[in-house]
Amino acid sequence: MVAAYTRLFEPIKIGKVEVKNKIAMAPMGVLGLVTQDGCFSKRAIEYYIERARGGTGLIITSVTKVENEIEPFKPGLVPNISVNPFHFIATAGELTERVHAYNTRIFLQLTMGFGRVAAPVMLAEEPVAPSAIPNFWEPAITCRELTTKEVETLVKRAGEAAEIAVEAGFDGIEIHAMHEGYLLDQFTIALFNRRTDKYGGDLRGRLTFPIEIVQEIKKRVGKDFPVLLRFSIKNFIKDWRQGGLPGEEFAEKGRDVEEALAAARILEEAGYDGFDADAGSYDAWYWAHPPLYQEHGCYLPLTQKLKEAVKVPVIVAGRMEVPELAERALFEGQADMIAIGRGLLTDAEWASKVMAGRVDRIRPCIGCHDGCLGRGFLGRPLSCAVNPACGREKEYGIERASSARKVMIIGGGVAGMEAARVAALRGHQVALYEKSEQLGGHVIAAAVPEFKKDDARLLEWYKTELQELQVEINLNREVSPELVLEKNPDAVVVATGSKPAIPDVPGIDKGKVSTATDILLGKKQAGDKVVIIGGGLAGCETALWLARQGKQVTIIEILDDLMRAGIPVPYMNRIMLIEMLRYQGVEWRTGTSLLEVTEAGVILIDRSFHRTTLPADTVVVAAGFTPEQGLYRALMGKMPGLYLIGDSREPRNIMGAIWDAYEVARNI
Repeated sequence: MVAAYTRLFEPIKIGKVEVKNKIAMAPMGVLGLVTQDGCFSKRAIEYYIERARGGTGLIITSVTKVENEIEPFKPGLVPNISVNPFHFIATAGELTERVHAYNTRIFLQLTMGFGRVAAPVMLAEEPVAPSAIPNFWEPAITCRELTTKEVETLVKRAGEAAEIAVEAGFDGIEIHAMHEGYLLDQFTIALFNRRTDKYGGDLRGRLTFPIEIVQEIKKRVGKDFPVLLRFSIKNFIKDWRQGGLPGEEFAEKGRDVEEALAAARILEEAGYDGFDADAGSYDAWYWAHPPLYQEHGCYLPLTQKLKEAVKVPVIVAGRMEVPELAERALFEGQADMIAIGRGLLTDAEWASKVMAGRVDRIRPCIGCHDGCLGRGFLGRPLSCAVNPACGREKEYGIERASSARKVMIIGGGVAGMEAARVAALRGHQVALYEKSEQLGGHVIAAAVPEFKKDDARLLEWYKTELQELQVEINLNREVSPELVLEKNPDAVVVATGSKPAIPDVPGIDKGKVSTATDILLGKKQAGDKVVIIGGGLAGCETALWLARQGKQVTIIEILDDLMRAGIPVPYMNRIMLIEMLRYQGVEWRTGTSLLEVTEAGVILIDRSFHRTTLPADTVVVAAGFTPEQGLYRALMGKMPGLYLIGDSREPRNIMGAIWDAYEVARNI
C-alpha cells in the first residue's frame, strides 16, 4: 500500500459491521440487468463481483423496490424484492456468497417508490405521491395522493424486505431515499408534502415515514443489522422543475442545509447507522447526478457540516474518483467513507490500483453519462462510455487470441487508441500510425475548457496504456494505400476521423470565420462579439468557454432547441449546460440559419424567411463533422480484414468511437 493513500485503506465500522476499507461502490440503477420478476440477472451478479474482486470494501446495490402493488412498475425495469421473494433470495444469495469471498461487504438498497419522479411510461398505473402534485416528467398528470393506510403498508413492506435481505446474506441495507426527490424524500419536503395526517405537518411530522421505516426494520431483524439512509443535505430547488447552479444565489424551496442538519439529528436518534450523503433533486438533477460541469467533490462542503452534526459515519460520493481528492476528504474530516459511482463503472479495479500506487492506470470517468444513465433513457442496459465491457463483464471481456496477428491501426484518436489497446491485450503485434504530431484527435481540442479536463485525463490514460503494452506508435506519418499494401498486415483498422463541416454560404472564407477546433486550440483568437453557428454539444460547450472569458456570445441553431440533433445528450448534462449558458449571458436563436458572412457580422434567415443582421467580430463554425474515408475507400476490395471505425465511419461522440473500436478489435 502506498503511504499517500493510507486513510482510504483503513477499516471502518457501520454499526457493528466492519468494512475492510473506506471505499464504497455508490448505488446505481442496474437498468437492463434485471429479470422479469425483479431479480438480479447473471449480468448484474458478474457486474458486482467484478467490483468486489477489484478491492472495493462495500458495495451498495441498485435501488430495489419493496413492493409492486401501491406503485406498480412494469416488469423488468428495477429489482423488486416482493414479486418473487424465493427467486430473489436464490439469485441475491449467489451474489452475496461470491462478494463475501473477496472479504467485501454488500448492502441492499431498498426503495419505498419513486412518487412524482416516476416516468409514466415506467408505471402500470397512475403515479403516486404524498399529495396531489404534478408528475415531474409530465406535469399535466397529477399524482394520486397515498392514503395513510398505504403509507403504513409501505413501512411494513420495508420490514419484510429487510427480513428477505437477511435471508439472502446481505450485510446491511440502505434506505432509498431521503434524497434526489424520490417518494420518501417527497414526504420529508414541505414543497411536496401537504398532508394533514401523521405523515405531514412540521419537520418531525414529515420525518415520521423514514423514522417508522428504520424502527420497523430494527424490530424485525434486530438493532445490530445496519441501516444506512441515502440523504440529500440540500435539494437545490429554485422552483418546480428548476434547479440552482453552483454559486447561484436563490431561495431554496426544498430542504436547505439548516433543516437537513436538524433532520439528521432526529434520524440518527431514531436508529439510522449512517448517512450516504449527497445533494440535489430531480428538479436539480445535475446535483444528484453531477455531470462534467460540476466540480469533483462537489458535496464535500455539505458533508463536512453533516459530520459535525452527527456521530454515525457519513459516506460521500459526488465525483470522488480522483484518489488524491478522496484521501484528502478523509484526512480533513469531510467524510468517513468515500463512495465511487461512475468511477467504478469505468474501472472496476479502482481500489486495487490505488493501493498499488498505479493511479495513472485508473481509467477515468469523463462525466458524460452517455454509457450509464444516458443509455437508460434510450431503453438500453447500463454500461459505460469508456468501458464497453461494463455490465456484461463475462460475455464481453477481452481474451487472448489463439494466434498473434499483425494489426495496423491508422489514426490516433480515441478510436484508434482503443483499437490498438484492445488488439495488444489480445496478444497481437500492433502498429499505430498518426499523421499529426500527437495522439488524441478531436479530443485534444475538446479537452481545452477547464470543465473538460477529464477528457485530457482520458488521453493521458490511453498513452500510458499503449506504452505499457509496448504498442508501436508512428507519429507524423500519413498512411497511403501503397504503404498499407507494402506492410501487408493481417488486419487494418481505419480510424482516420473526421473534419469540420463548413456551410456553403457567401463569405464563409473570410478571416473572421473559424472552426470551433481552431478557436479551442488557439490557432485563431476570438473577438469580443462571437457568433457560433451550430447549437449542438460542441457549439454550446465552446460558447460557455468563450462566455467565461468575457465574450459576448450568440448561438445560431437551425432546429427548435439546443442539443437536439444526433445522439441525445443525457438530460442532466443538457439541462445544466443550458442553465449555465443562460447564467453566463449567452444568447441563442433557434429555427434560424446562416445566410451570409459579411464584414460587419452575419446575415441570418428564419423559417418565415425573415432576414436579420447580427454584428460579429468572430464567426465560429460548430456545425458538425464529415467522415474522412478516402484511405478506406482506396483499400476497399484490395485486402481482407479491413475495418472502418469511429468518426471515419460516422461522426458521433467519444462513446461511439470507443465502442466501435472495442467491438472490432476484440474480434480480430
